[in-house]
Amino acid sequence: MSPATSPALSSERVLVLIPARMAATRLPGKPLADVGGRPMIVEVARRAAAAAIGQVAVATDSEEIAAAVRAAGFTAVLTRADHPSGSDRIFEALGALDPDGAVDVVVNVQGDLPTIAPATIRRALAPLAEPAVDIATLCAEIVEEEERTDPNVVKVVGSPLANDLLRALYFTRATAPFGTGPLYHHIGLYAYRRPALARFVGLAPSVLERREKLEQLRALEAGMRIDVAVVDAVPLGVDTQAHLERARVILAQELAEQK
Repeated sequence: MSPATSPALSSERVLVLIPARMAATRLPGKPLADVGGRPMIVEVARRAAAAAIGQVAVATDSEEIAAAVRAAGFTAVLTRADHPSGSDRIFEALGALDPDGAVDVVVNVQGDLPTIAPATIRRALAPLAEPAVDIATLCAEIVEEEERTDPNVVKVVGSPLANDLLRALYFTRATAPFGTGPLYHHIGLYAYRRPALARFVGLAPSVLERREKLEQLRALEAGMRIDVAVVDAVPLGVDTQAHLERARVILAQELAEQK
């Protein structure tokens, strides 16, 4: 039985939350940027719903984003504007949507991934088949040589548990680990067990987190276990106008292939 359909991870107990805010520094207003004829945040919600792992909702501090999401038939939760991270935002939304604690697993899908495959989202649940795992995330093997030394490409250093599964030991912007072998590009999509998310947002930023500017190191430094499922490719994250234009091209190609 697959992790996504096991009783412990039934769709009734999984909540997919998409944090979104208007104040992006490099591409302001990007959640409402048009991609494929709809706002980007709506396209991400559509893909999250197509993953069919649980209820989907957008957590935002913007009435404008919430209105666009609701107009498309999805749930939106208004959250405070002062959250330091998407993790804090989804934790507030979780409390609003599920105050009685029925949800066991929260999947955090970034709102700037309009071309992400639903299967990639589903894959994030796989590591939680192991009860000892607190947080699950994703990575893909680096194939472009320049990415190996690019500090904007976060690498996962992990111990292989299977051909497509790692136990995370560290995350870094450096080129690591040293020596012959694959390097893995971390994909910032997370599946949290509910107690792990609650613990994580209650922790103060850690030393290595501050040094590397990588939030997930806070969990590792606190002794939490993060396992990483390996997928085929890194989904396009939209941070600039050039990324936005590329996303539009990809979606146009997908639409043409469906006809």
